Amino acid sequence: QVRLVESGGGLVQPGGSLRLSCAASGITFSLYAMGWYRQAPGKQRELVAGITSNGRKNYANSVEGRFTISRDNAKNTVYLQMNSLEPEDTAVYYCYGKLVSSNTSWGQGTQVTVSS
Repeated sequence: QVRLVESGGGLVQPGGSLRLSCAASGITFSLYAMGWYRQAPGKQRELVAGITSNGRKNYANSVEGRFTISRDNAKNTVYLQMNSLEPEDTAVYYCYGKLVSSNTSWGQGTQVTVSS
């Protein structure tokens, strides 16, 4: 059974940083594309960043240059380093994992609030 558990969310002031982690179990992690979506109140869920099984990364335009996604296959964990946070980054952040031709698995989400 696939299980994705996020951690690292919280309250941070504008300009601050957070690092989200997503620990995976029940999968052959190295084969999975992993990444992060977010959903702000009243808005649709949107892709923030993704990383393929071979390490190729992609980012939403709104976070390019501020956020960095990485993965540690030895720890079955994907990370999202978020710098220069803005109030507009406030959302619930969801980790996902996907194997080609299979359903997407989701974590339970972690709240990120950027406010002074």
